[in-house]
Amino acid sequence: MQQTTNTILMIRPINFRMNEQTAVNNYYQKVMDNVLSQNVSTKAQQEFDRYVEKLRGIGVNVIVVNDTDEFDTPDSIFPNNWVSFHENGDVGLYPMFAENRRLERSENILEAVEHGGFVINNIIDYTDAEEEGVFLEGTGSVVLDRVNRKAYCALSPRADEDLFIEFCEDFEYMPVIFNASQTVNGGRKAIYHTNVMMCIGETFAVICLSSIDDKKELRNVIGHLKEDGKEIIDITEAQLNNFAGNMLQVKGVNDELYLVMSQAAYDSLSESQIERLKKHTNILSSSLDIIEACGGGSARCMMAEVFLPKA
Repeated sequence: MQQTTNTILMIRPINFRMNEQTAVNNYYQKVMDNVLSQNVSTKAQQEFDRYVEKLRGIGVNVIVVNDTDEFDTPDSIFPNNWVSFHENGDVGLYPMFAENRRLERSENILEAVEHGGFVINNIIDYTDAEEEGVFLEGTGSVVLDRVNRKAYCALSPRADEDLFIEFCEDFEYMPVIFNASQTVNGGRKAIYHTNVMMCIGETFAVICLSSIDDKKELRNVIGHLKEDGKEIIDITEAQLNNFAGNMLQVKGVNDELYLVMSQAAYDSLSESQIERLKKHTNILSSSLDIIEACGGGSARCMMAEVFLPKA
């Protein structure tokens, strides 16, 4: 089993904007003023292209699929929420909270991955759960420790406990369940996706420990990470708000490891946090300001990891 992969699927946006359907519980989205919002889609494409160029520059195999204007899919840039690709050839398809995000799931995208030289053996489809109003948004809701077969999930309107346990049974992971909150207008609200508050690398974990208010749940999460030999690099809520939890470790040329994050995330880190991370991995950052502000997601959300067997 591998924790990191060299191949990433990314979707180039065509009508990127702030999605009003996701803004109801994604507190990271910001309303842009009119002047800026007219250029949002173009600016997002520019950020996307620069990001892909940087990934390819370090030797990451990026499969880019262009979104189409067949549907209104403002969040198509975040494919990791509706699909996951696994080493045994399984593909997971996930139920999405926002109705317009369900339109992102596409046979063409799976075919593009196969054309990229990979084998899909089996599709495990959870999307029927949408009819019951039950959601689990892929590797947004679920952060995987693939080597130690543990799956971490912060429960939220987009991460249902029963469905998460079903996922863990199907994919053979041990569930680690907890609640993670952020401060919104003086109150505590559920963080919409687990991958905003934590990231698991091969030998470390970046996590906002203060977002887990329940002490027993906090001890449990820390215990699992320590048991698996991960150095815990704690981030503050201010850093969380700059997407410092939304990172992904990937393999570049010669299996060199890189931790990928946005420029805002990198700029929010302290010198000592950066030093600690650099003991484990190289760091790659790219400016994603428009995508973060309008989409409420960052570097990790834009990458769907491909672990499928090669054809």
